Amino acid sequence: MEREYMEFDVVIVGAGPSGLSAACRIKQKATENNQDISVCVVEKGSEVGAHILSGAVFEPRALEELFPDWKALGAPLNTPVKRDDIYLLKDAESATKVPNFFVPKPMHNEGNYIISLGNLCRWLAGQAENLGVEIYPGFAAQEALIDDQGIVRGIVTGDMGVDREGNPKEGMYTPGMELRGKYTLFAEGCRGHIGKALGKRFDLASEADPQHYGIGIKELWEIDPAKHEPGLVIHTSGWPLNKENPGGSFLYHLEDNQVVVGLIVDLAYSNPYLSPFDEFQRYKHHPVVRQYLEGGKRISYGARALVKGGFNSLPKMVFPGGALIGCDLGTLNAAKIKGSHTAMKSGMLAAEAIVDALGAGREGDELSGYVDGFKASWLYQELYATRNFGPAMHKFGPVAGPAFSFVEHNLLGGKLPFTLHDLSKDHESLKKASDATRIEYPKPDGVLSFDKLSSVFLSNTNHEEDQPVHLKLTDPSIPIERNLPLYDEPAQRYCPAGVYEVVEGDAGGKRFQINAQNCVHCKTCDIKDPAQNITWVAPEGTGGPNYPNM
Repeated sequence: MEREYMEFDVVIVGAGPSGLSAACRIKQKATENNQDISVCVVEKGSEVGAHILSGAVFEPRALEELFPDWKALGAPLNTPVKRDDIYLLKDAESATKVPNFFVPKPMHNEGNYIISLGNLCRWLAGQAENLGVEIYPGFAAQEALIDDQGIVRGIVTGDMGVDREGNPKEGMYTPGMELRGKYTLFAEGCRGHIGKALGKRFDLASEADPQHYGIGIKELWEIDPAKHEPGLVIHTSGWPLNKENPGGSFLYHLEDNQVVVGLIVDLAYSNPYLSPFDEFQRYKHHPVVRQYLEGGKRISYGARALVKGGFNSLPKMVFPGGALIGCDLGTLNAAKIKGSHTAMKSGMLAAEAIVDALGAGREGDELSGYVDGFKASWLYQELYATRNFGPAMHKFGPVAGPAFSFVEHNLLGGKLPFTLHDLSKDHESLKKASDATRIEYPKPDGVLSFDKLSSVFLSNTNHEEDQPVHLKLTDPSIPIERNLPLYDEPAQRYCPAGVYEVVEGDAGGKRFQINAQNCVHCKTCDIKDPAQNITWVAPEGTGGPNYPNM
């Protein structure tokens, strides 16, 4: 069909740290070179920051390169890290504090800040607009525009005003637009649906280890001022997780008597009865965590998958007409538990390559300058130095894994002469239900622990109900006929928003129900489904969570 279109020099998909940093750097360098380069950023959230979720302890290295005067410009980095506490939780009541000397160097946080990444992105968007970038929130990129020569030429935004059966609604239908670009950067975050499709189209991951993921679940609390220590960073490993079902937690003290608390569950977990959401709820009852939350009030809730394969799992970065940046590429440094500074740097490197290419009169080619710049950058060095962290954690577990990291980084300076590899795939890691131990979770008390629906309410999630379901089943029979008997259909539990249920069918038997209205866009289902039968695509623009201060 013929669509309206707009043309730009550069189209960027996603107003997260990588996309906004790329936009700013393009405009900065274009000004330095006396070039006029038009830049458009399209964002599926209702506003910039609405879909941004991260811990987050922030390393300002890339920000200092992008805006050396960030303090004068009012960047929202208000709480410097004052102290790191790391605990190994032995069980539901006991813990051992790890002496600072034995903490692997990548986990040290001197010079870093506890921030709301959503608020930082809102600030970055303001800087981008001041530089002349056009930002369009509320418009979901639905697919890449690819011409007959196999060159990416931009994106198509999703249609608006379509009913559940895919028919235009009378008086409400607006077809999506083509946003055409000489180059297109994909900064969709972890498991971006267009990035995933491009990976298949251009075989980007053929030479990489399988990618690995975690699901991060986070709450924002306002706590008793007497218990608040601005700048305190707490990390834990161990209980309620273990070697076969790994992960870790965080609790960070922000300003204004607020803390963020969260659990990251590795999506290589093996027990199909495990529920990341319920593990998080019972984790908050541990004395190490409970001491801060008791007497406080939960303000917000959210969940998001994160990409953690690191250096070994990086796909090819470029293809004709575009590139992957940030978590669409997989630049998070799991050893540091940080990905914002690396995402920003990848966007800046891609931006510089694009400005050089356009200045040379090129368009639509593969951005070899981005690849070369990456290999010559501190980003490459940082990811390469921590390449063994993820495989070591999977291979050795929550005690020996960090010990391996301590030896590698504190004693050997990150210069081991070999590389560990993890060639397993997260969706293949589940045991059969018949071989696993069923987990009985305690009922939430409504004080420290809560149910899914009240949590989703706090995420401000909303979707237009009469629209096509954005969670696509390749084969609708698989959940009941295969996943239920083999794995007790784990979608009932791995989803942190109650999207998937197995219910009684109208004619007897079981039926798989998708409550798409609840979806917080975490992408866990797209990653963890053992049959790889669920595909997440962007719903109608502005749909999903609206995170404040997350």
